[in-house]
Amino acid sequence: MTEPTPDWQDKEDGSCRLQTADPLGILKSTRTVVELGENVWINQDQIEQLAKRWVQEDSQGVEAGTPLWDEQYHFSDGTARTVNWLLLLDALNFCFWAEKDQPRWTITYQNQTLNGYWAEAAALKRAVEEGIPLWDAEYLTTLSEDTMASIFRGSATIPLFEQRVQHAREVGRVLLEHYNGQFTNAIEQAERNAVKLVLLLERDFPSFRDVSSYRGHTVRFLKRAQITVADISGSFHGQGWGNFSEQDQLTIFADYKLPQVLRDYNVLEYQAQLAKTIDNKELILPGSEEEVEIRACTIWACELLRQSMQRLGRRVTAADIDMRLWLLGQRSDEMKPYHRTRTIYY
Repeated sequence: MTEPTPDWQDKEDGSCRLQTADPLGILKSTRTVVELGENVWINQDQIEQLAKRWVQEDSQGVEAGTPLWDEQYHFSDGTARTVNWLLLLDALNFCFWAEKDQPRWTITYQNQTLNGYWAEAAALKRAVEEGIPLWDAEYLTTLSEDTMASIFRGSATIPLFEQRVQHAREVGRVLLEHYNGQFTNAIEQAERNAVKLVLLLERDFPSFRDVSSYRGHTVRFLKRAQITVADISGSFHGQGWGNFSEQDQLTIFADYKLPQVLRDYNVLEYQAQLAKTIDNKELILPGSEEEVEIRACTIWACELLRQSMQRLGRRVTAADIDMRLWLLGQRSDEMKPYHRTRTIYY
C-alpha cells in the first residue's frame, strides 16, 4: 500500500502547505484521523492519475459535471415553501440501503421504480402533490407515524423509520422556536453565508450535528448540514434564497457512495480485514475507528484531488468533485460494495 503524501506536509519553501481555508474545522479535524489511521490509506499516486484523467476528459468535453437541478423528483415552487421542503428533505436524507440479501426499499413514482435518495425525494414530492403540507412547521411537529408510513409507502419499510419521524418533528419544532416557522429566516440570520448556515444547522438542529470522536479527538463531518446548503443553492439555481457566499469553503459530503467510487479508482485502500468486512456486506458500527477513518480519508482524498486538479489548471470546488463521484456511484454495479453503517448522518 502507498502511504499518503498529502499536501499539508510543510516544505521549506512552503510550496506544499495547505492553502485551503477551513472555516468549518472539518479539514483540520479529519486530517488528524488520516495521520493516525491504521485501517484506511490514501494513494497519492492514484490521485494524481485521476486528476490528470479528469482534466483530460474535461478538455475533451466529456466532463461528468454538475447537472442542472432535477425538478422531476424535487418539489419546487420558487417560494419559502421550497426552502422548508428542502430542509426536511435533507433532515431525512440518510441510510437507504438494505440488509445483506434483502431487497431495497423502493417506490413507484410517475411509472418509475426508484430507490435510494431519488426515492426519498420523489416520495416527499408525491406527498405534497397529495396535499400534505410538508413545508408547514406546525404540521411537522405533530407528524404521525401513520402519515410518515404513507409518505414513504413502497416495496418495504424505509430503514430507520422511527428516526425519520423524530427528525421531521424536530424540523418543525426548531423552525417554530427559532425562526417563526420559516428556514428563510435562518438564511437571513446567517447573512446568506454558506459557512454560517452550516454552523447554524449544527447549533440549532441536533440531528444535523454530525460529529464523531476518534482516539480522544473531535472529528467534524457535517455531511447533511453542508448538503442542505448545496441543495438550496441548486434548487434556486444560485439565485434568491440559493445565493450564498463562501459556498466554495464547504467540503465534500462524506457518505458511503463516495468512498466506494474512490476505492474503485484505487484512491482509497483498506486494511485486509476491513476490506473483507465491507466486501461481505457486514455492518460497521457508527463511530468506530474504521468508519471514522473511511469518512475522514474520503474528505481528504477529495481535497487532495481538488488541489491536484487545480495545479493542472482546472479549478473545481469540493462540491463539483462530490457530485462527479456521486453520479459515478449511481452506476456502481461493477464496483465492490460500499461500507454499511446504520447511521442518521448519511
